[in-house]
Amino acid sequence: MPDVQDVRFLTVAEVAELMRVSKMTVYRMVHAGELPAIRFGRSYRVPESAVADALQRPIADAG
Repeated sequence: MPDVQDVRFLTVAEVAELMRVSKMTVYRMVHAGELPAIRFGRSYRVPESAVADALQRPIADAG
């Protein structure tokens, strides 16, 4: 398990930019449990490794 000092946390805006989605989409993913996040005060931080994992997942076929 990585030490807390080794984990890099990203803001919702940084995650949205990396994933090329809106901030609202990132919030939806966090609330749906698709993207793990930690709440710091009134904002969320997402581990960089979780973003990398989410980007590696296959995209579901919409129809």
